[in-house]
Amino acid sequence: MAMNPAAMIKLMTMRQKFNNNHPKVESFLQKVLFSGLPEGTVIEMTVTKPGTDPVTCNMKVTPDDLEMMNELKNLQN
Repeated sequence: MAMNPAAMIKLMTMRQKFNNNHPKVESFLQKVLFSGLPEGTVIEMTVTKPGTDPVTCNMKVTPDDLEMMNELKNLQN
């Protein structure tokens, strides 16, 4: 399934704006996530909304998670 060229340009522009607003995020993702996550890696996320206490969750990477990530990578090819 091919992507509409106008939609692709819009996404590229939005990505650039996101990277300008949050310059550390892309390099973090490339360094930590896209370099490969071995089984047993723990990923922790915290969300702090204005006026609320932080909410945190974590997950330990399983073989099923690795299989799903590989399938998602294959979709890009």
